[in-house]
Amino acid sequence: MKIFKESELILNDDGSVYHLHLLPEHISNNIIFVGDPDRVAKISKHFDSIEFTTQKREFVTHTGFIGKKRLTIISTGIGTDNIDIVMNELDALVNIDLKTRTEKKEKTSLNIIRIGTSGTLLADVACDSILYSEYGLGLDGLMNFYKHQNSALELNILETINAEIPELQIPPRISKCSDSLMNLFYKEGESVKGITASSTGFYGPQGRILRAQPVIADFVDKLASINVEGNRITNFEMETSAIYGLSDILGHKSLSINTIIANRATKEFSKDPKKAVEDCIAKTLELISSSL
Repeated sequence: MKIFKESELILNDDGSVYHLHLLPEHISNNIIFVGDPDRVAKISKHFDSIEFTTQKREFVTHTGFIGKKRLTIISTGIGTDNIDIVMNELDALVNIDLKTRTEKKEKTSLNIIRIGTSGTLLADVACDSILYSEYGLGLDGLMNFYKHQNSALELNILETINAEIPELQIPPRISKCSDSLMNLFYKEGESVKGITASSTGFYGPQGRILRAQPVIADFVDKLASINVEGNRITNFEMETSAIYGLSDILGHKSLSINTIIANRATKEFSKDPKKAVEDCIAKTLELISSSL
């Protein structure tokens, strides 16, 4: 029987996982991720009751109820490096016995919904629309550290990207959302779905040019031009690829829901991003509480 050593699975004095400062009883199997710590309270204000709250660093957690549906909201902060921490520690909470430091025989699969903001690369995707990430394309390097199998279509997408953008310094990786969650949330004609590119930064890695000059000229245009069997790279953000990749490896279900507040092709920005995000939150909570 494998024992997870103290240097590998670090626990606090109260037995909670190191970064999130959570015990197994603190979380629901239905979890909402947000990047911004302030957004946790903006979602939990819709709860009928809140049973638990905590914060350590940028990781804020609220657990409570909408009706009889128990939900947990966790702020991850920005970036796939933080997602690596959050996903592994959440998995440890449900699939490792923290007292014996051994893997549980019976595994728990979490439902993980990311609610975030994003900028689209495509002129035909309007600001304030909701975009569901069918795939997470990692341009950051995190998933290169994990063993992960890809489908034939996913390999085709990666080969196309490598051929069209040979200047990429880090091999891209790709993972798919949970089909069951996508089918629950996405409605044809009401929203958009596509490939979400997760970058390692906000400026140069997303093709923004201020004073520092990028290595890849016209990066946004090159990504936007890629179309593999109808699958287009629709938007940029900084977390989805890691959520999808680690969910697939660890046996969890995940879906990333993006409020589009900027259009990189038309250079437009949402006139009221706060309302757009609030509308997305309300719609998502309604679906979670009634169907998940």
